[in-house]
This record gives sequence, structure tokens and C-alpha cells, in this order.
Amino acid sequence: MDRDVPEVPGALHEPSMPEEPGMLEEPGMLKEPSMLKEPSMPEDPGMLDDPGMPEDPGVAGEAGMLDEARALDESGAPDESGAPEREEAALGRDGGALSCDGEAALARDKGALRKSLLAARARLTPEQRAAAGRAIRDAVLALPEAQMAGTVAAYYSVANEPDTRGLVYALWKRGTYVLLPVLLADGDLDWASYEGPDSLRAGPRGLAEPAEPPRGVMGIASADLVLVPAVAVDRQGYRLGRGGGSYDRALTRVGGPVPTVALLYDGELLDEVPVGQHDQRVRLIARPSHGITRLPL
Repeated sequence: MDRDVPEVPGALHEPSMPEEPGMLEEPGMLKEPSMLKEPSMPEDPGMLDDPGMPEDPGVAGEAGMLDEARALDESGAPDESGAPEREEAALGRDGGALSCDGEAALARDKGALRKSLLAARARLTPEQRAAAGRAIRDAVLALPEAQMAGTVAAYYSVANEPDTRGLVYALWKRGTYVLLPVLLADGDLDWASYEGPDSLRAGPRGLAEPAEPPRGVMGIASADLVLVPAVAVDRQGYRLGRGGGSYDRALTRVGGPVPTVALLYDGELLDEVPVGQHDQRVRLIARPSHGITRLPL
């Protein structure tokens, strides 16, 4: 499954963020403050002072959930937002049909690249991951499309993914209607609204999911901006995910003009990634050191 900036309203305080790998080369209505828990987060000595963002205390029991997701990462098991593995595509980048050997080679190439990139993420220090998450958060919040969006389809990060908890919280706090995915038994994604950290519950395979009523798999079609997890993206916008296929299915329901933003660490924008028939492209990427990059589609 390549993550500048106006100040966020002073009413917000820095969210506490799980620390995600920092990088290699390239980089509706406001809720009552009394509803929110705001434990403070130690500052990263290497970072400039943040303007102050709302703190996301996370989900009850989240440490165990993250441990489970982290174990899946380290085992190399496919985990596109917790989705089970699906058969790789039968067509290549040029649309030509692949033989059985070609399909097997595509799966091997994807698996080897995915394993290498996830290993690099695992080597990042907690401080690097925290700094990367804050930088990605600020870049996305400053994006004009994000500032104008009434509805944003986002996701709640796990394990060594670039942290999105502070970003999700900040979007919601400034009045954006935020949708988060709910993993279905067949690996597809339903969607439900995020109503603050206390509205989340433990989902399958270590995920945190909204407890609000689901809106159906077409819920993502109502989004004005879509945030997408990725392990890597190439310069044509093709995305390498975790191997489950959940987001490739979901992205087929997003209208062509809608901005889709993959959140990456530096070094995860590649010249080319292995591509199959069902692999979907993204329009933008957000990275810690480079901010937003628009890709030619």
C-alpha cells in the first residue's frame, strides 16, 4: 500500500503522532474542544516549532493494534489496509496480456520491491518518523484542493506508514467532513465518517475504523480529495500498494478530476514500479522534504 504551508488555526495544538519513517532522497462543523483529549507530544529537537496542531490521542487499545499491523509488515504478508491478497493483474504497463509466467514474474517483482521499501521504512528512527508525519501533514493542509474540499476520504495510518492521525484530526477540526475506510470481508472498502478520535474502534488486522454508520463502497465517490496509502509511486503516477488490491478497487470509483494524493516518505518516488491491469494511478504525492508533487497524467 510518492506522503509551503499556511499556519493552521491557532485553536489547534500539535497532534501526537506515531512515528513514521523519515526519509531517503526525494523527498460541517467545528467540534467542541471539550470533546477532545489533548495530551502533549514531546518536541522533536531537530524541527522548527510547529504553529500548534490539535492532538489526536488515538484509539483505545491502539498499541496492540499497531503491534499486530507491524508484525504483518515484517512478515512480508500483503496488507493493503488489512485486505487479503488478491491475484495479480493479467495485463502489464502497456496493456498487453501477460502469460502465466508473466503474471508470476510481475508478482515476484512487486513482492521484492515492496519488501525492500518496507525494510527501509522499518530502519527509520522514531524521531524521523515523527518529523516526516508533521511535514506531510502541513503540506497536505496547505494544498489548495485540501483547503477547498468539503469532503476528504482519508485513512488512519498503522505501523510504519507515514503518520496520518494528526492530519485526519486537523482536517476534521477545521470543519472538513472526513471519511475513513472500513474493510469488508471481501477486501473491498466501505466508508464512514470520522467524528474525532473517540469515534474510532478496533477493526480487523490492526486497523482503526470509524464506528459511525457505513455509507457504502460508493462513499468515496463523494470526496473532493482522496488520500491514498502507498509503498511507492512512480513518475507516471502508478502506485505500489501492500498487495491486497483494496485501494485499486476503491480508486476506480473516484471521478477523473478529483485529486488523489499518495503519502510517501522521501525516496519512495521511483522512476518505475511494476504495473498490472488493475493498478490505479494517483495525481499527486506528498513527501516530507519535497511537499506536494503533481504527476503528469
